[in-house]
Amino acid sequence: MERSTDNKRSRLLLLHSNDVHSRLEEAGRIAAAVKDARRDEGEQGVLYVDIGDHLDRMRQETEGTGGFVNIALLNAAGCEAAVPGNNEGLTFTRDELERIYAGARFPILCCNLLDARTGERPEWLLPGTVLVKNGLRVALIGATAAYPAFYSLLGWTVTDPLEAVREQVGRLRGSADAVVVLSHLGLPADRRLAEEIDGIDVILGGHTHHLLEEPERVRGALLCGAGKFGERLGLVELGLDPSSGRLEAAGRLLPVASLPIDEEAAGLLSEHGETARRELSRPAATLERPLELDPARESPLANLLAAGVREWTGADIGLVNAGQLLGGLPAGEISEGLLHALCPSPVNPCRMRLVGRRIREAVEQSLQPEFYGKELRGFGFRGTVLGTLAVDGLEIDWSPDADGGGRIVSIRCGGRELEDEREYDVGTLDMFTFGAGYLPLKEGRDIRYFLPEFIRQVLAAELNKPEALRRCGEPRFRLVR
Repeated sequence: MERSTDNKRSRLLLLHSNDVHSRLEEAGRIAAAVKDARRDEGEQGVLYVDIGDHLDRMRQETEGTGGFVNIALLNAAGCEAAVPGNNEGLTFTRDELERIYAGARFPILCCNLLDARTGERPEWLLPGTVLVKNGLRVALIGATAAYPAFYSLLGWTVTDPLEAVREQVGRLRGSADAVVVLSHLGLPADRRLAEEIDGIDVILGGHTHHLLEEPERVRGALLCGAGKFGERLGLVELGLDPSSGRLEAAGRLLPVASLPIDEEAAGLLSEHGETARRELSRPAATLERPLELDPARESPLANLLAAGVREWTGADIGLVNAGQLLGGLPAGEISEGLLHALCPSPVNPCRMRLVGRRIREAVEQSLQPEFYGKELRGFGFRGTVLGTLAVDGLEIDWSPDADGGGRIVSIRCGGRELEDEREYDVGTLDMFTFGAGYLPLKEGRDIRYFLPEFIRQVLAAELNKPEALRRCGEPRFRLVR
């Protein structure tokens, strides 16, 4: 198709954010930057989009408002399209997402998510759209990372993003001056999109938190990424060459840390913060005695979580890392807010079949300082250090070693020594199946994930069981000399 050659009318500043992860103050600074750009360029000269993982339930304002604070901040910034990342799609139910996005004043785009019940997209979700800004017709196509085992449990069918994007490019290319993919797929997948699909001009990326100070060029497509946590805002200048009509694109990043928080955004943070505090003040449990936590040693609160995960998943053995918990619990009333503060990770229980030698290896590792003191990021984990393994359903004799760790002398399950080649049902955490922390736990098979429950909901249930509270103080590890 012929592209317009009126360069004055066909210049556009494309702004993009990704992986803000509920750093809400940074979202407020992004809003200020977007408004500054619109004052300079005019409303028609700016297009702002978000590439997903704006929401993160570790933040109490997001948890306490059900995500509405994030949408309010995107609205305040004048967001014109957004993609659901895995933090939206996998930590909220389908019905919750519908309620959250009902308040959005912008389209939600994703071409590779379908309602599993109907095989169609819900009305509030579009595969792509064409927006006209400053005379430039911009096709926006959204795609999100495929986690079929998880999405299926939440009522979604997630399809191959490459094929879904290819279909949308073919559908929209003819009606657009520029084709832009909003990709919550990660940089390796973005490169593959550019290499294998003709007709893409720009890919705005997220998911892998890649920071591209200088965009990559792959087969004519401009690949961009603004890092993480809202620390930078991406800027892409789009325009049509006046003589050839060819699209020109150049990108850069704008640090936003020094910017003031937008006044409207600051008001929304205050308003929604109060709502969240009120919602999270509700009691979750009442304790007669405190429950201590030690990330480096066996402790009652971590034992309680291990027992809860074991029971929740119907397993023989429970294994959780103590680093999921950020502190102990005092005696008295425990609010939902306190429970959230001490167990903020959006991590789900899972059950797997695992041979005894892998269980032994993981527990042996958990006695070593280089493991229980290891700093960990990602995979849904929102703590600081991995922490030792808390167990339920096992009795362990161990001996200290000269390096400050320990070695296992004996492990018993159901009163019998653990058999190396026998398979056991293990209740544990989904993040271990991705190879995070204790690698022997990645070797399980017949994995079943439990969604939408988070482990803090499991912990809340255990806190209301007198027998579980009594048992969590019983030692699973016995020191022998």
